[in-house]
Amino acid sequence: MIVDCAIYRDGRRTEGPDDLSDALDDARARGDSFLWIGLYEPTEKEFDKVTEEFGLHPLAVEDALKAHQRPKLEVYDDSLFMVLKPVTYEPDSDTVSSGELMIFVGDSFVVTVRHGEGAPLGSIRRHLEEQPEMLRHGPTGVMYSIADSVVDHYLEVATELGTDLEELEAEVFSPTGGGSRNTASRIYTFKRQILEFRRATGPLAVPLTKLAGLGQFGGAVPFVHDKARPFFRDVNDHLTRVNESVEGLDRLVSDVLSAHLAQMSVRQNDDMRKISAWAAMAAVPTMIAGIYGMNFKHMPELHWRWSYPVVILAMVMLEIGLYRLFKHRGWL
Repeated sequence: MIVDCAIYRDGRRTEGPDDLSDALDDARARGDSFLWIGLYEPTEKEFDKVTEEFGLHPLAVEDALKAHQRPKLEVYDDSLFMVLKPVTYEPDSDTVSSGELMIFVGDSFVVTVRHGEGAPLGSIRRHLEEQPEMLRHGPTGVMYSIADSVVDHYLEVATELGTDLEELEAEVFSPTGGGSRNTASRIYTFKRQILEFRRATGPLAVPLTKLAGLGQFGGAVPFVHDKARPFFRDVNDHLTRVNESVEGLDRLVSDVLSAHLAQMSVRQNDDMRKISAWAAMAAVPTMIAGIYGMNFKHMPELHWRWSYPVVILAMVMLEIGLYRLFKHRGWL
């Protein structure tokens, strides 16, 4: 459905048009106007009118309707199609969830299509309407503002993930926390959340590099002014910081998992040593009792009055000696 629709003239919002075709023709004729339509999870029937009026490419329309796309930037004859994946993080459940945001940019128009609950565009639109100088850049300014907002939120999510990872790391290396049964599952779950975050941030590097005109993508991008490149370079710098943070988090959580597994292995070895020590201590009296339990006639001290107390005393002394030996070696 259409969430918002407005014409912007010289950086100022005017009332939404009654007829999209006439509004677009008027905006192109004036030269200082553009049309911005925002849609939220539109159906194919709802999107048909927009597609017809703006001449959107059918492949881009299919991607916008079906969603489940990677971040990308595609250039068509009459429009530019960009996909972003806004990310939200729930600290209580340690869950990273991503939505999808598609942007069509063409001659004097912007069409945004949003899927999921992440990154509502209402706040971005209101912020832009308070900055007429940015809106005067036309559709390029809208694309930049949306990309900048999404990437800045990536930085916030990366900071929250880093804080939670520090807490998880402290738990793993605590005297008692590292051996809890659910610690390994929490680490694996956290690693999956980082992977979900990386799927949103990693592929976005190439589209922003193109828009910024950097490296091998230094050519001009249709429907994007050359003067907008410094703005997209700033967004690209922020994204680079995010990707570096994500890589650091991924490496650190892998190290935490390795440390946890190593701790578990050490604890298991300690447990095995203790079990072996107690088993050895139990074997000595068992062996002596077993020998004296054999019914042979000619056994040493068989008819001696003090043989039983002496044997018991010998068992006790041997147990004390073994206990002190294992304690000294750290087995008990």
